[in-house]
Amino acid sequence: MTKTALLIIDMQNDFIRQGAPLRVKDGEGIIANIRSALDLFRSRGLPVFHILRVQRADGSDVEISRRKLFQKTPFAVEGTVGARVIDELEPHPGEYIIRKNRMSAFFNTDLDLLLRSLRVERLVITGIQTPNCIRTTAFDAFAYNYQVYLVDDAVAAQDDGIHRANVRDMANIGIDIIRTADLGRIVGE
Repeated sequence: MTKTALLIIDMQNDFIRQGAPLRVKDGEGIIANIRSALDLFRSRGLPVFHILRVQRADGSDVEISRRKLFQKTPFAVEGTVGARVIDELEPHPGEYIIRKNRMSAFFNTDLDLLLRSLRVERLVITGIQTPNCIRTTAFDAFAYNYQVYLVDDAVAAQDDGIHRANVRDMANIGIDIIRTADLGRIVGE
């Protein structure tokens, strides 16, 4: 049987909660669907990866295009409440935490090593934000030869038009676009 892992990307207080510095407008609307996916993976004993954007307090590890923004409005600063996973999706013992400081969950992290060590061949991607962290992670996963499933009703962006365009683009390269209701079939294959 092909082993499948769940990636939950950037579902952190600084990106989801009202008044958060980089709140994704539709982020709260996907929490229930991500929770459904999370419950399914937990019930089947499948690997869960919480991917977290975490920055140094001085901003020295923020990408160049976001440094001015970070100086004005720091986000996902290591050790702050804003950098924590939202309560509804709090990691359980045994689930993996991957800290990143760029958009892709694969860039300069041990994600690929852990997935290969666990013999994972398929990835289910959820979280925010579709044109940035979701897309770069999905493209990198595809490049590493994982079978990638993007859960369309469990990812979100600031703008629905941009979201839809990015989902179409990922589908065009061969990423499977599914809905939360399809997950039982996917992880049961």
